[in-house]
Amino acid sequence: MKMLVIYTYPNHKSLSYAFLQKVIKGSKENPNIKELQVLDLYGEDFNPLLVFNEHKRRRDMHQDPHFEKYRKQITWADKIVFVYPIWWGRPPAMLMGYIDQLFAANFAYRDNKGLLPEGLLKGKSVVCVSTMKGPTNYPLLWLNNAHKILMKRALFHFVGIKKVKFFEFGNMESPKGKQIKKLEKVYRYFKKVDR
Repeated sequence: MKMLVIYTYPNHKSLSYAFLQKVIKGSKENPNIKELQVLDLYGEDFNPLLVFNEHKRRRDMHQDPHFEKYRKQITWADKIVFVYPIWWGRPPAMLMGYIDQLFAANFAYRDNKGLLPEGLLKGKSVVCVSTMKGPTNYPLLWLNNAHKILMKRALFHFVGIKKVKFFEFGNMESPKGKQIKKLEKVYRYFKKVDR
């Protein structure tokens, strides 16, 4: 299995970075994972801003040479792992800008004149590892599970990715947040996971 990890947080002394390190450590100890690439969106200075004008059209995003490296990473990967915080009930703007530009028509999906498009990323799987200040059940009880619906139904299922797993960790700024236990849970998962 080839795995791409997309990390979205600007601080390398953060809990999000500690989760990234546990993903990497577990993956390197997993015999099912043959190759691993890490994409640090802040480290790359990835530009999340969409620009459309007379020279750059939305319908041409799937062949924009600026994003060729990132398209190759997505195509290459069997499993894509996203590590990010939940801010205001959703992923950071940096990650959403990456998704807006990379999960483009004629790369991630194709319109077929029907109700739903054809997903072009079939056969891949996704894991989302996210942290938040609020309680773990906050997105479910207060936001009607908006984060998971956005990521699973509106994005991943739309592009053909059916196997999606979430780790949503709440209370991460609390001294009683069980951070070490949650870090170990992620490490153990990636040490054993297959497709």
